[in-house]
Amino acid sequence: MSYRCFEVSIADRIGHVRLSRPDELNTMVPEFWNDLPRIVTELSDRGDVRAVVISSTGKHFSAGMDLSVFTGSGLMNDAEAGRRNATFSLLVRRLQDSFTALEDARMPVLMAIQGGCIGGAVDMVCAADMRYASEDAFFVVQETNIGMTADVGTLQRLPKLIPDGVARELVYTGRRMSAERAREVGLVNEVFADHESLVAGTLAIAAEIAEKSPLTIWGAKEAMVYSRDHSVPDSLHQISHWQTGAFQPADMMEAFAAKGEKRKPDFPDLPPAPGL
Repeated sequence: MSYRCFEVSIADRIGHVRLSRPDELNTMVPEFWNDLPRIVTELSDRGDVRAVVISSTGKHFSAGMDLSVFTGSGLMNDAEAGRRNATFSLLVRRLQDSFTALEDARMPVLMAIQGGCIGGAVDMVCAADMRYASEDAFFVVQETNIGMTADVGTLQRLPKLIPDGVARELVYTGRRMSAERAREVGLVNEVFADHESLVAGTLAIAAEIAEKSPLTIWGAKEAMVYSRDHSVPDSLHQISHWQTGAFQPADMMEAFAAKGEKRKPDFPDLPPAPGL
């Protein structure tokens, strides 16, 4: 299937999703918001994809939300104020759901960020499991600079990724945060010299994850996302229920056998998600 904003490939159990509109700075047009959750959900539902890398093309990772998302819905027309007030919340929730799909996926989602990660792009990368950057990358909560409060996930997720005061400074000032500063505060895991080494390095990390038991990784992701928003006692309760239904002794035995035989373990894929 072809997409306006993305190129999708699968190799060695890794899904690679590329933002593919470099001449338009990979802005997030209406099709972006529809296709991204569809792509990620389909990769998750397959069962044989164990990690996903989202990278980009061109000078910038993404310049964020395209104005057409608002103009196409009539929400910028003062004559439609009543309709705007009635439907804006629905639009925002739909946009939010596009990025929540990254958290809902059964496998880890890794971001490879070069150049500008601006506005809505910050919302997106905050919903991923891990973030990696090239030396020229920078992050801007651009909504602040255009008289708008960010509303697609940055304000909710960013303070749980980096120190609260650092997040507030980034949001309140609308300043750029460099790749090195992002690494210092924990927003990105690693900084690579350039775009090529960034994508290669992120795919290598995804390949390392893909060698693990996919059921184990799915359970770990479920538990870590849940524990971010719940108390320790609640989170311990959650993982006990997960283990009751999902613990797989066969995977543990294969891990021990592979270690003893000095080979890579061979774990079964997740079952495909049931169709409706």
